[in-house]
Amino acid sequence: MIVVAGEALVDMVPVGDDELTPLAPKLGGGPYNVAVALGRLDVPTSFLSRVSSDHFGEQLVKRLHASNVGTDLVQRGPENTTLAVVGLADDGSARYSFYVDGTADRLVEDPGPLPADARAVSFGTLSLVLEPGASVYEKVLRRESKRLLTALDPNIRAGLIHDPGAYRARFRSWLPDVGLLKLSVEDARWLAEEDDVIEIARTWISQGPAAVVLTRGGDGLSVITATGQVDVPPVKVDVVDTIGAGDTVQGALLAWLHDHDALSVEKVRALASDEWTGALTYAGAAAAITCSRAGAEPPFASELTAALAG
Repeated sequence: MIVVAGEALVDMVPVGDDELTPLAPKLGGGPYNVAVALGRLDVPTSFLSRVSSDHFGEQLVKRLHASNVGTDLVQRGPENTTLAVVGLADDGSARYSFYVDGTADRLVEDPGPLPADARAVSFGTLSLVLEPGASVYEKVLRRESKRLLTALDPNIRAGLIHDPGAYRARFRSWLPDVGLLKLSVEDARWLAEEDDVIEIARTWISQGPAAVVLTRGGDGLSVITATGQVDVPPVKVDVVDTIGAGDTVQGALLAWLHDHDALSVEKVRALASDEWTGALTYAGAAAAITCSRAGAEPPFASELTAALAG
């Protein structure tokens, strides 16, 4: 089983092209999208978070169930659901503003040791920024790294990071406890305050992760390991928006590792170039499907199988 830890929220997404277009609620949040992606790809998955008991929270839990995601680790509370208002650029890329004060996902409690059948745990996005929940998730990360593959997608939302220097230092402190690091090239540059993302990734490899996977937008995906670099081209698709694309990459990568019995730091470190090509191709195809439809809607296994076959 893979545990995904972090926030669930509601994206308010534009549904038209004019300046006064209405906003429609779409269920999401980086870790939530990762969990949905994994569940839809038929990987045993459990979501760890605190979810509101309001209407949005009820819908978030129902969608987890519909996507084959377990909710035994979901805590419930009366606080409001976090909202993210999404603006779309002409190329479909998304920008966000957040309403997070006192919301449910910030108040998650430490669940204690994760279930014995857990083999990996994934973290990222707002949950590692907003206190007091950030310290709880950090504690889980450090504790579980002793026995599980820990995956991290920082998924930077700079507007919510009030002390960038402190966050960058905190990020570096996580690296010895991270087995797989996945992030966009933009996030890598923001975190390192440097432009050469390959050298940045190599530096991070020396500090802990077995591999660093970079999403490069229209340039595809890359992975950097201690032994080299593998690149795969992008999948051509008519982009509706990019909401959830990176989250789908994270989920699909973990799904590929699960399906190929590679959910450990040692096995990730031992993957050959052709295996990484297969993993990145799988993840890129999944993300392309997500980009082809509005909101964060990762594919089901049957959809991804058909896309890879076609």
